[in-house]
Amino acid sequence: MIVEIQVLPFPPGNDEAYYAHVEAAIAVVEASGLHYEVGPLGTSVEGDPDDLWPLLRAVHEATLRNGATSVVSVIKVEQTASAATQPTIESLTGKFRG
Repeated sequence: MIVEIQVLPFPPGNDEAYYAHVEAAIAVVEASGLHYEVGPLGTSVEGDPDDLWPLLRAVHEATLRNGATSVVSVIKVEQTASAATQPTIESLTGKFRG
């Protein structure tokens, strides 16, 4: 399975670090040990559904624990019926990389 999550915390950060709450969310993804890529408008992660669903919640809640007063998360999920043919970041974007 592959997911993409974009967190939209309010405020996005603080005076010292404008994107502090977003960075806290990305730190949760980094700590997961799963393969991921941070993009300009979201972070893509691939792995087993049993790992990804709880991770999405943890990423969302990390912004609140870091001091955001509210957060909206935009989540995209792609999964196939067969575990043998799950999409990967590379299979979806590899041919477009220079």
